[in-house]
Amino acid sequence: MIIPSMLSADFRKTGDELVRVDNAGADAIHWDIMDGSFTDSISFGHLTVARHRELSRLRFDVHLMTENPEKYIENFARAGADVIIVHAETCRHLHRTLGDIKSLGKKAGVALNPATSPNVVHYCADIADLVLVMTVNPGSSGQNFIKSQLDKISDLRNFLPSQIEICVDGGITDLTVGECAERGADSFVSGSYIFKNQNYADAIKELRQKCKNPVNF
Repeated sequence: MIIPSMLSADFRKTGDELVRVDNAGADAIHWDIMDGSFTDSISFGHLTVARHRELSRLRFDVHLMTENPEKYIENFARAGADVIIVHAETCRHLHRTLGDIKSLGKKAGVALNPATSPNVVHYCADIADLVLVMTVNPGSSGQNFIKSQLDKISDLRNFLPSQIEICVDGGITDLTVGECAERGADSFVSGSYIFKNQNYADAIKELRQKCKNPVNF
């Protein structure tokens, strides 16, 4: 799955940008929700997601890069999120929070920062639907891929049940996506690589092709 991140879209016309990547063959849409506390920046709110929900039937992944994510879950569920992802680093009771997401009829995801051990998800694998491996430090788009995270992808794939989706987020380009796929990742969030390409369909097609024909880097 190739998943464009709206954080890299042109904020002057996010609706048009969403429609373009939808028409270009995206498999889902990634919304980075930043609160100015867990990250320095502030991005989208639930009302933005709700307005854009009307424009696409693609899966909406809402990535809560926030402190106290449990405060925002219900609003984003009502806004039309299909998957709600919380950071292991910000959840006091991670298993409970994932359960709360599931109780709202949504899929539940756990995000891991680069310095966070994959072992964090050992004891919530019974309830998680997705693990998001951050291959950059959260907070801004356009960062360079952190190669040490490839081993984390491998480690997760070795112990997680096959039905749990491993998604990779950060620095995903035609040069990095293939190795992530080879290590066992299922889906790939890409922002700058797609939105800085004049032809979104070509960018998405290239990423998908490199998943099938990995090139080591």
